[in-house]
Amino acid sequence: MPLKKTIVIFFFFFTAFQQNVLAQNKGSLKIIFTNTVNGFPLVLSDSVFYTNPFSETYSIHKFKYYISNIYLNNAEKENESYHLIDAAKPESLSFEFRVKAGNYNSFNFLLGIDSLRNCSGAQSGALDPMNDMFWTWNSGYVTLKLEGTSPISKQFNNRIEYHLGGYAGINKVMQPINLSTPFKIMEGKTTIIFIQADINMLWQNPNDIKIASVNVCTTPGTLAKKIADNCSHLFSIKNILLP
Repeated sequence: MPLKKTIVIFFFFFTAFQQNVLAQNKGSLKIIFTNTVNGFPLVLSDSVFYTNPFSETYSIHKFKYYISNIYLNNAEKENESYHLIDAAKPESLSFEFRVKAGNYNSFNFLLGIDSLRNCSGAQSGALDPMNDMFWTWNSGYVTLKLEGTSPISKQFNNRIEYHLGGYAGINKVMQPINLSTPFKIMEGKTTIIFIQADINMLWQNPNDIKIASVNVCTTPGTLAKKIADNCSHLFSIKNILLP
């Protein structure tokens, strides 16, 4: 057999062997998001009211946000890591990806879309403009969108709207989320992490946001930045289910 052909065959089998070894050394990580208000499951309805830390009542009929750039221990990353979590679509609340088997102690992600993708124009999949999370007038993605009503809102039909966007400069709203907890990925198995988003965290820490004075925020700027800073405390890990 000619030497060149022998080398090609050897390289083919060696590559296949490497891929098989890598596949055997991985498990799966499934993430499940639960949206809550003060620990209670979120109900999307204009007739179900919640109370914020300032004793202001409000309802929610739309709640959605972007999760991106997932990584573990500053090492393992999810490829093409862009997810739109939409409380109105149960199928959007969970996703799964392959991870190298081993012990981990942190789960990290970006609330929002990184500046590179914000500058890449309209895209597809989770980043499709048809998902109603893209500002064509501002060429950027909305990080988080909450809509509902409050009896103290002076807007038409007592509406409240918070569309947090802006990806550049001092008023960019993306928030790095770092959740520390030990967990294990086992070869050929699936580990499940349950993450809770508590909407009542949106109103405080570090900034007091009162519905009486802030009914609507739908443009980039200082106000959007203040609300987004509160979202850095929005998420917590509620449970980990090992295989």
